[in-house]
Amino acid sequence: MHDLPLPIFIANHPGAILVEVTETKGSTPREVGAFMLVAETAIWGTIGGGQFEYMAIDNARAMLSGGGEAMMDIPLGPEIGQCCGGRAKLTFMQMTPALAEKLESRMKNEEEERPAVYLFGAGHVGQALARALTPLPFAVTVVETRAEALEDLPGNAARHLTAVPEAFVARIPAGGAAVILTHDHALDFLIAKEALARSDLAYVGMIGSATKRATFANWLKREGGDEKMLSRLVLPIGGSTVRDKRPAVIAALVAAELLETCAAREKQGSKRQVPNA
Repeated sequence: MHDLPLPIFIANHPGAILVEVTETKGSTPREVGAFMLVAETAIWGTIGGGQFEYMAIDNARAMLSGGGEAMMDIPLGPEIGQCCGGRAKLTFMQMTPALAEKLESRMKNEEEERPAVYLFGAGHVGQALARALTPLPFAVTVVETRAEALEDLPGNAARHLTAVPEAFVARIPAGGAAVILTHDHALDFLIAKEALARSDLAYVGMIGSATKRATFANWLKREGGDEKMLSRLVLPIGGSTVRDKRPAVIAALVAAELLETCAAREKQGSKRQVPNA
């Protein structure tokens, strides 16, 4: 729904209507704060789709023509052809320079708060995973030792060419993830050792098999590493329910794994912030 960056959409449609979910009750397609922009012939974002969204778009375009309502309280039931069962309150505001600045600031803050995912290796799986993750709420960085492997990455993925990728583990922000999938097992092991030494990472995963895990465990013991660290290593990555070695499938499974891990960590953080809950 929004291939264009938000500032460019607003520049192209300065009179667009902001549609924002400001209150919810029960089951709803999107959460409070979700928003979309509606112009005469274009839309940026989504508030959940379906008849609910069509009604919002119709009202926004009515506002562009001088009509419409500034607020809608919509029951999400059979009467509008949806079965969520809750209610959602929407507010509608015409874009102004001040509102545009506020939205862009909000988006920038949200981008800065995205969990960092460092991909070590940009082979077939690394490339597929970079493409799978960049549309998701992650800040993706790819670290490689081969210049040619960095050429076809998505434009919004940061990239670093280095002879010592294990040194980049220290750059991962707390709460971030390290996904290790280089072309060299020895290099994988070096990176994994550095990543597992950091207890503040949400996820440390390595591509491979049960055999590779056993080999790494023996290597780590010889290198003087703490065997307890192995309990935090995800290997193989992507779980074991779907056994499919195609890069795109592995990427989809790992993306789901990362989303689940980061959501669980965020939930734990929210509980720690509310001591009386």
